[in-house]
Amino acid sequence: MEKNLKTVINKISETYKDSILENSRYYREINIGHMAETLGFADLKEKFNHVQAIVPLKNPVSGMKVLIDGRTFVDYAQYESGIAVPGYIARESGLPYKTYMPDDSMILNFA
Repeated sequence: MEKNLKTVINKISETYKDSILENSRYYREINIGHMAETLGFADLKEKFNHVQAIVPLKNPVSGMKVLIDGRTFVDYAQYESGIAVPGYIARESGLPYKTYMPDDSMILNFA
């Protein structure tokens, strides 16, 4: 399962690589379970269906935006690509990461 989770995380990173700015306060959420299902990992879809990866954005996108308290992201980890995930996902994936340091207030972009 660790290998499949790595594949999902890497796919999210690759898909959004041109939009990522590591320390941005603007972000969008990508459902890890949905991405796993897209890649054919049904077991991961069930397990991570309600888990979101954070993709910090270079620029805000058009559409609805919501102000989120940065403390929401306690125990989140950030990969070299810039995306962030809950700490337990990072530990389970086996990929190298650092502690995610969000702004005091973050802006969730719905696209």
